[in-house]
Amino acid sequence: MRRMFGTAAVLLSATLALSACGGGGGGGNPLETTSAAPTGSASGAGTVVIGSFDFDESVLLGSIYAQALEAKGVQVEEKPRIGSREVVYDQVKSGGLTLVPEYNGNLLAFIDQQNTATTTDEINTALKEKLPAEVEVLDAAPAEDKDTLSISKDTQTKQSLNTMEDLAKVSKDMIVGGPPEFKKRWEARFKDVYGIEFKQWKSTGPTTADAIKDGSIQVGNVFSTDPKITANNLVPLEDTKNIFPAQNVTPLLYKAGATDAVRTTLNGVSAKLTTEALLDMMQKIAVNKDEPATVAKEWLTANGLG
Repeated sequence: MRRMFGTAAVLLSATLALSACGGGGGGGNPLETTSAAPTGSASGAGTVVIGSFDFDESVLLGSIYAQALEAKGVQVEEKPRIGSREVVYDQVKSGGLTLVPEYNGNLLAFIDQQNTATTTDEINTALKEKLPAEVEVLDAAPAEDKDTLSISKDTQTKQSLNTMEDLAKVSKDMIVGGPPEFKKRWEARFKDVYGIEFKQWKSTGPTTADAIKDGSIQVGNVFSTDPKITANNLVPLEDTKNIFPAQNVTPLLYKAGATDAVRTTLNGVSAKLTTEALLDMMQKIAVNKDEPATVAKEWLTANGLG
């Protein structure tokens, strides 16, 4: 939900992002120095300009891509925290950015709001059909940052809950929490697909993971790479029927700005990037206050990519 956009939200966030990226006293447009890539890198390509959205996980992923390419002799320039998908997507399409870390499910929803694909393979197939000729998606990583229904470890142990199908057997005795729009978006779908009906729905917003921990709710909508999953000892239930669309980390690339060597390097990164690894890295950033670039370097080195 965090990165999905309704029509009104798209228009608003685009306006805000464009304003935020404009000049004024805030340091100017982070894209204003982006130009045609110079030649001369070891890869034979020009400078690969890597952007990211304005949240820590995207900055981390951008740094992972950048350092992996630099290790192969590619000249790289990073443009972190640019803003919303509306701004970033257009910059990749126009060649102002060469690369951005994307989430395949939300990218598909952005370019085709009526598409009903939910699995990784379905979404990636649809993206290849729907994306304009100027851009492409590379291999999707196993790593996902997606919606989950999560419970405490204590609840899992006491009630033997591992899947959303298991949850359906006991959900009528449970209180569920999530963002304000959570009930409206998911109540009917949970019932239709899994037979899940809750005793009560609470709007818990950013405190959802803490509310699961303190017992004020028993089930909550938590994202799969939220560091509080580890900190609060939570258990995401397996979504066996794929009610939540896949959100695999997937490089979005401006075709003319990259070589096959760049593509091969990025696909090598994706092959080793798991949800567990991303959760661990986000824990270091959110809890230990480590810098994204430092965390990225550690992961690349440990996986033979740095």
